[in-house]
Amino acid sequence: MALSKAAAYSHVSMHSTFASRYARSSLPRYKMEEKSMAKKAAYQMISDELMLDGNPRLNLASFVTTWMEPECDKLVMAAINKNYVDMNEYPITTDLQASTRNKKGNRCVNMIANLFNAPLGEGETGVGVGTVGSSEAIMLAGLAFKRKWQNKRRAQGKPFQKPNIVTGANVQVCWEKFANYFEVELKETKLREGYYVMDPVKVVELVDENTICVAAILGSTLNGEFEDVKLLNDLLLQKNKQTGWDTPIHVDAASGGFVAPFLYPELEWDFRLPLVKSINVIGHKYGLVYAGIGWVVWRSQDDLPSELIFHINYLGADQPIFTLNFSKGSSQVIAQYYQLVRLGWEGYRNVMENCRENTLVLKQGLEKTGHFNIVSKDNGVPMVAFSLKDSSRHDEFEVSEMLRRFGWIVPAYTMPPDAQHVTVLRIVVREDFSRTLAERLVLDITKILHELDKLPPRSSPNNIIN
Repeated sequence: MALSKAAAYSHVSMHSTFASRYARSSLPRYKMEEKSMAKKAAYQMISDELMLDGNPRLNLASFVTTWMEPECDKLVMAAINKNYVDMNEYPITTDLQASTRNKKGNRCVNMIANLFNAPLGEGETGVGVGTVGSSEAIMLAGLAFKRKWQNKRRAQGKPFQKPNIVTGANVQVCWEKFANYFEVELKETKLREGYYVMDPVKVVELVDENTICVAAILGSTLNGEFEDVKLLNDLLLQKNKQTGWDTPIHVDAASGGFVAPFLYPELEWDFRLPLVKSINVIGHKYGLVYAGIGWVVWRSQDDLPSELIFHINYLGADQPIFTLNFSKGSSQVIAQYYQLVRLGWEGYRNVMENCRENTLVLKQGLEKTGHFNIVSKDNGVPMVAFSLKDSSRHDEFEVSEMLRRFGWIVPAYTMPPDAQHVTVLRIVVREDFSRTLAERLVLDITKILHELDKLPPRSSPNNIIN
């Protein structure tokens, strides 16, 4: 019996994963199997399949951070099992994170509120909250605008059933989701070729008594451009004075909120403008944190209706809550705090300046090929949006597809109405995109252009002979 047991044990423990039965069958896809599998085999099988993913560092489609310092990685892993919402259980973590109207936890919110020039008096704390990303942040900001508008209309005895938000057609899809989910009309000004951001004049013309806010974008996802929030503020002040309305502004600074203060400190887009009542920013973009953290801050407590804040005490103490979800990890909040204290103004400025310089290297390299028009602006989020000067034989989608052979992930997409006939490629320059990589990418794009010149034109309806 002893020999039999030893043989059985040897069979299980001494065979490598690839010499075991696990390598002879596929992993379960849609149903759990009845029996367990060895932990090493499970790890190896899943790890092998994940090798087929793209390299995050070469994913130039995304603004999302793909590299942090090892010290920050350690803090993330050490806090991976801490629940963000358990404030009484994790008081130190709570002090780092954000809790709306809760003086116990506001370090990150206060740093960001000060970064955005919130008019805080002596002893006042910032009003804001940490979120999963800008989608949740925009939902919360939109709900605050809607409720405040409804309360005022109800008090005036006026209808409050048809609220609307006015934006440009270049807004991110989260604005469409907010309008759909919370029954708010989304009024968009159309784009046009050569002008891919909101036109403040046209936007203000769309504002009416049912407008709960105007949304401006600091760093368009299409071409990185900053919208003119200062001009929007001035025009809206005039309209409010003429009509007696008090239509406010929300700034969606998802991409540009951690860029503008360090590269363009004189640019007025934030709480220095009186009509800007709330701002959202994404920590996992140029806040330099891995995916899963966003922020929304309000100008003052008066801009966040108190009835939207829930109070609970079943986790050990009174806790004010204003989020769409409840539980989530604390790791990203701790990582954000690390970046804010580790880098400071000097560090963030250096990172953003490097990104801008590498963006210029990339732009100049693309221009030298003679094949591209640059659609992005020099002043904006560090990215290059560009289109082919001649797309009669081959288009931007082919360039995007061929770049994947070299490992690069560069998206091609069409612009929103009324510029949908324009197709562009976009390269986002993040902290970990060095000058060497920028020069390498230009070389690979040049190779692709030479290959395309030798290929027959792409198949299209215009090329088909009936």
